[in-house]
Amino acid sequence: MNMNLDMMNMNNSRNLTMPSARVAALTRDEITAAAKRLRASRPAKWTVIVEGRELPARPLILEAAGVPPNDPTNSHQAVKILEEKGFDVRYEGKATSTDRKPQAEMEEYIRSLRGFLKGAGSIAEARERGHRLEK
Repeated sequence: MNMNLDMMNMNNSRNLTMPSARVAALTRDEITAAAKRLRASRPAKWTVIVEGRELPARPLILEAAGVPPNDPTNSHQAVKILEEKGFDVRYEGKATSTDRKPQAEMEEYIRSLRGFLKGAGSIAEARERGHRLEK
């Protein structure tokens, strides 16, 4: 039992790591400059397009920050930083959409549907009216 709790604690502590301070403080210009120096060594699932080159996301962030490869910053944190800086991020070669416009459009559509459920001309009112007529 204690071993299971220890394993759970180890797993939780790994998920709670934050990017190092140097990584968190990166600017777009620093990342672009590092992209010019970086030579892709192996294929990566998460990549980023910088000045027409597709580069691995995490190694680029680590190079830009000047931190060693064993830095606690994980790929998902690197991707988030790159997206926040306005870079085109890809997963297995396919563009990822972080654009919130479709989500905003969906929320607006849902709000517009809520109006159909209230008031004299609403669906709910029509249903109640139909039930009263049937009785």
